Amino acid sequence: MAKVSMYTTAVCPFCVRAEMLLKQRGVTEIEKIRIDLDPAQRTHMMERTGRRTVPQIYIGDTHVGGFDDLAALDRAGRLTPLLEA
Repeated sequence: MAKVSMYTTAVCPFCVRAEMLLKQRGVTEIEKIRIDLDPAQRTHMMERTGRRTVPQIYIGDTHVGGFDDLAALDRAGRLTPLLEA
């Protein structure tokens, strides 16, 4: 299974929903990068993704986007193949 990393904060309902969806698809480990605890990580996230909101999800080297993007990928049937790559 591909490595999953997610930029997140302590209080983020969309982060929780993203984690739930990923776990439903068989992901057992998610690297959580807490941007609320480390301002440098927030800056890095914005430079890397061009976005300011969390979650920002990576599957392997692929930037998926936020929860809405993740859910759309799942509905299109493209999330599981990406996780299994």
